[in-house]
Parts: sequence; structure tokens; C-alpha cells
Amino acid sequence: MTPPLFIGVIGIDHNHIYGMIDGLTAAGATFSAFAVTPDTPQSTIDSFTATYPDVPQRTPAQIFEDDRIGLVLSAAINSERAAIAISAMRHGKDVLVDKPGCTTLEQLAAIRQTTAETSRRWTVCFSERLTVESVTLADQLIAQGRIGKVVQTVGLGPHRRNSHLRPAWFWDRARYGGILTDICAHQFDQFLHFTGSTEAHVVSAHIANVANSDRPGFQDFGEVLLAGNEGRGYARVDWLTPDGLPTWGDGRMTILGTHGYLELRKYIDIAGRPGQDHVFLADAKGVEHFEAAGAGKPFFGRLIRDVLDRTETAMPQAHAFLATQLALEAQQMAEQGACS
Repeated sequence: MTPPLFIGVIGIDHNHIYGMIDGLTAAGATFSAFAVTPDTPQSTIDSFTATYPDVPQRTPAQIFEDDRIGLVLSAAINSERAAIAISAMRHGKDVLVDKPGCTTLEQLAAIRQTTAETSRRWTVCFSERLTVESVTLADQLIAQGRIGKVVQTVGLGPHRRNSHLRPAWFWDRARYGGILTDICAHQFDQFLHFTGSTEAHVVSAHIANVANSDRPGFQDFGEVLLAGNEGRGYARVDWLTPDGLPTWGDGRMTILGTHGYLELRKYIDIAGRPGQDHVFLADAKGVEHFEAAGAGKPFFGRLIRDVLDRTETAMPQAHAFLATQLALEAQQMAEQGACS
């Protein structure tokens, strides 16, 4: 009989942690303990414990030293995730961190070194791919050859700012990492995934503050052009979602192939069909619309098996490193250029 996977959480500062926990427990893992970091507000802790009332709160050290726990999750403040991950791996545990997995190239180098020294795995939960059923269906359609070889991705990642709900660290460049490091991390992941690129570089990158003059250090718009060994990519991210849109952002992905293309309208078909996870396909036979609900979210089950079996099916380690590296390099390039 396969032993259960016990998971522990260190850092609950971003609500992505709920999807990470729920995805793993639905796939069979056991949530055994959580710990918070010093800056976590009591209101955040209260909401978390109300959601998981039977899970005990521990210190980070107690979770690191618990031999039952095989996987540590973290959605701490962005700049704190690297240190938590490194400590967890040095205590013999694999790690699943919310995106961005780290906020500097120096942190990424330390994470790389730690994985090499410990043989532990560092995985980043790019939720806009891994928890979206339209992506699962797109993978299936691409595998069937419906659009031929993928040659380009265009990823759009708009977000609602919700200023009144944001903690202080959200506005601090050093702590959240910048717009391309943070929310554009999703687009780098999807570009590599759909094109199959294992090598890539940033061609151009731009950031700006176009609508938040009262916060001069904030970045609310970013775009990137990418080149990989198996395709090209463009990404645009922003904090400009209007309040009238009935969801947090109209996230989309267009995947161009040699024989057709797919468009994923992940969260809303604006002024169109109700619901989310819409997939549109155009090829030589015509145009089709698919509702992807029920396609599944296989990442979490695969990750459990990887931790238990020491395999690498959920996300190659090289992919997590490269997607994160591209995000950090794009942020650095954009900040060294003109920012208006």
C-alpha cells in the first residue's frame, strides 16, 4: 500500500495557498500542520484557521523537523519564499512554492545550489496553468495534433488591483519583486510549456506606471517579447482590470500552431458564454468551442507521486528554474531601461 504524503505549510500571506492545499488534499495528500511568518496579520491567520480548523499551528522549526512531512508549501511574502524553501530542502523535504518562487537572481542561484546538494525538488505553483482546466484541455488538443506544431504564444494576464485589500508589502518593490517577476511569472511558464522550449531568452521587456501616480514606485503595466529554441512568445500583464468586470481578470492565452490556433479564455468569455474555462479552436476543418470544465487538474496528483516515487512528471526541475530565471531577467532588463 502506498504511504500517504503529509504536507506542511509555512507562510500563508497570499491566498494562492488555499488552492495549493486544496489541490493536494483532493489528490490524496494529508495536511498536517501550518506555520506563519512574523508579518502575517492576525486577520489572515483567523481566516486560515476558520477554513482548516482541524489543522494545528506550529512553528516553522517544528515543521522542518517533523519527519512525517515530505512536502512543504509556502505562499509567504514573495521575498521570503526562497529562504523558507532552502531551509525545507536542507531538512530533507521537497517544496512547492507559490509564484514567484523567488525575487532575485541571487536567491535563484542559492536555490539551484541547494537542490543540487540535497537532491530535493523545488517546484513553483504557476496557478494560471496548473489549476486551470482549459489548459488541461488545450494540452490534450495539442497532443492530438489539432493545431500542428506550436510556434508562438500570446499570454495576457490582467489583474484587478483591489488597493483597499492589499497589505503593505504588495506596494514594496523589494518585497513583491516587480510586476514581471510576480504576475508575469505565469506567462513565462506557459510560454515554455506550450512551445516545448528548453532554452530561451528575453528579447525585450518594458514596465510602467500608467494609472497610479499616487504610488510612484508601483508598476501596473508590463510586457515582454521572448525567443525560445522551439518558439516565440509575447506577454502583457497589468493591474488595470476595471471594477465592472465580474471577475478579477480576463486572462487569455492564444497558442499559434502550424495548422491552426487555440484561444483560452480562462476566467470569463466577456459579454459571451457564461462561466469560465472556454477553449476556442480554429483549424482547416472550421471553428469549435469547448467548455473545459471536467478536464481535470492532473498536476497535484502527479506531484504527490513524484515526491513519493522520486520521479519528475509534474514539472521538470529545469522548467521551474528557467521560467523563474526568465521572469527575473525580464524584470532586470525592464528596470535598467526606460520606465515611464
